Amino acid sequence: MRRDVNPDPGTDSLDPGEVIRVVRAALDEDFRYGPDVTSAAVLPPGAVASARIVARQDGVLAGLPVVAEVLRCAAPAVVMETCAADGDVITAGAAVAGLRGPLTELLGAERTMLNFLTHMSGVATLTRAWVDAVAGTGALIRDTRKTLPGLRVLEKYAVRRGGGVNHRLGLGDAALVKDNHVAFSAGTGAAYAAVRAAFPDVAIEVECDTVAQVADALAAGARAILLDNMPPAMLSEAVALARGYPDVLLEASGGLTLASAREVALTGVDYLAIGALTHSAPALDLALDVTLDTEVAAQRQR
Repeated sequence: MRRDVNPDPGTDSLDPGEVIRVVRAALDEDFRYGPDVTSAAVLPPGAVASARIVARQDGVLAGLPVVAEVLRCAAPAVVMETCAADGDVITAGAAVAGLRGPLTELLGAERTMLNFLTHMSGVATLTRAWVDAVAGTGALIRDTRKTLPGLRVLEKYAVRRGGGVNHRLGLGDAALVKDNHVAFSAGTGAAYAAVRAAFPDVAIEVECDTVAQVADALAAGARAILLDNMPPAMLSEAVALARGYPDVLLEASGGLTLASAREVALTGVDYLAIGALTHSAPALDLALDVTLDTEVAAQRQR
């Protein structure tokens, strides 16, 4: 059974406190200069509307709990009913949620909730593409710390909704010995030993650029190794070497593409580390379609 170096620090749910923090910061960007002057000038007083959040393209949904928090903070009179769940595959034209409430509140919350939903769904969709690419190989798709500042917890949640797994959340919950650390040590094994001595209970992963470094790290006791920018033949060599030690986990990283993902996974590595899941995921196109309630629309035509 797979033993994670750094067991998935997240769960299927989101930390409510973290959601509140990012939502309040996002809403402050829109409302710090005052209320929505456009809606105040144009919309009929007391207008009530119905709306649907609709997918404009196929993908994987993620972010509905964040949408709910945006509405709670910025549009408390708006009621939301979901038509899908995070992690669902959605198709173009499908509604993922229905909303009803004061039009001013709906439009005030629109951009913030869509910003979160389209970005998180984009992360989940890209993750699912990588997961599908390595299906059946036994390898898992894992994220990195290459996240947008302030959004790490949300993005890593979206990775999980797309079928991936998380690496460390920060600098203190696990150690990753990289080339810049090794440069100030007597070698890869020495850097590993220094971290192990200073933090005996922390999970440690060691970055290696060559098979010789892998051998050095394994001899020092490392049981989690990141194989950086190695071609498939070298990855296979490192895998063969590591299999002579118990419970070693190997992670391929650097220069990976969707086209090469399966070839890399078939070398026998346990993980593919993909920074692009969070730093380069294109937003999934979702939009808010709004309809004025019949009575209000009739009044406007009189």
